[in-house]
Amino acid sequence: MSILADSLSRVKPSPTMAITAKAQELKAAGRDVIGLSAGEPDFDTPENIRRAGQVSIDSGKIRYTAADGIIELKQAVCDKLNRDNGLIYTPKQVSIGAGGKQTLYNALMATLNPGDEVVIPAPYWVSYPDMVLLAGGTPVIAEAILENNFKLTPDQLEAAITPKTKWFIFNSPSNPTGAGYSWDELKALTDVLMRHPHVWVMSDDMYEHLAYGDFEFCTPAQVEPALYVRTLTCNGVSKAYAMTGWRIGYAAGPEDLIAGMRKIQSQSTSNPCAVSQWAAIEALNGTQDFLPVHNEMFVRRRDLVVKMLNEIDGITCPTPEGAFYVYPSIAGLIGKTTAAGTLIDSDEAFVTALLEEKNVAVVFGAAFGLSPNFRVSYATSDEALKEACTRIQDFCAALT
Repeated sequence: MSILADSLSRVKPSPTMAITAKAQELKAAGRDVIGLSAGEPDFDTPENIRRAGQVSIDSGKIRYTAADGIIELKQAVCDKLNRDNGLIYTPKQVSIGAGGKQTLYNALMATLNPGDEVVIPAPYWVSYPDMVLLAGGTPVIAEAILENNFKLTPDQLEAAITPKTKWFIFNSPSNPTGAGYSWDELKALTDVLMRHPHVWVMSDDMYEHLAYGDFEFCTPAQVEPALYVRTLTCNGVSKAYAMTGWRIGYAAGPEDLIAGMRKIQSQSTSNPCAVSQWAAIEALNGTQDFLPVHNEMFVRRRDLVVKMLNEIDGITCPTPEGAFYVYPSIAGLIGKTTAAGTLIDSDEAFVTALLEEKNVAVVFGAAFGLSPNFRVSYATSDEALKEACTRIQDFCAALT
């Protein structure tokens, strides 16, 4: 008899973490692996933020805090949401978690009952459906196809909503596609949601500051103020501030929902790292001068990757509006055979062979709910990206 809970059979380990671990293992064994699987900026955490963390250590701010974060950080979140998004919250409406993932998980655990449905556009971040399943809910997947630039249409959202729908999870700019919804595109979705007052909105804004060109970020409660009372606006410092390992995420929403999330966190992890909380205050309140500098580098990297991948027969790679991912289609390569004799019958077969034969680690599209595609993270150096894309070109040129 297994000691493991039945709920574990409903979920799978994170594919992105598994592929990243495999690439690191091969690298440690001496292979010249280029990893493009991890969603992690290659920049150092800015000096002012690191210094704030050091000051908190030196001043003894290293002990337990309130379960869902210190009041100073909650106030910094309120100030940020007002300043950047025109949303007014009080600290009682804010929850601080150990990374953005925890705040999303806490919200689902605090709200889902058996039979509740959660609408999730695909391609999706790999953890959304599994967190819903762990919380006892049912994911309802609505495919946002390449022809629509990986964006969900109002008709698709309308069709996915049922009387059992409790949440709609929204992510823009998106992981894994980088697709960003304009104000008008988002307003069309919020118009649908206004017709369904039983549906709550979970907006994952983690890539808010990674927006390029003419694209301007917006969030649901900003676009449709009437949704404020049933929206959980989620964000964090991991991506824009290069603070992935510091593990600080936050969410703002109605007080009763935040109280439920606090209860979950108080009986699981309790407070996020105290030092990281003080550093996150500096991230939100301090200079933002480095953001356009980083974004300029990301745009250059994005354009390099899109150009080189689109030079490959059989691959179609749209140009994303934000984040640091591209999500090319390999529909034109399915059915071909690699130089080593591997049949490419799926995107998982493609990325496995690419790693084995060319030492390039990417993530297969099935992990994100839409195939045949793969995800490239271009949050690494220009040199590594150019070499990796050259290897992908050579790999594809040898297919027969």
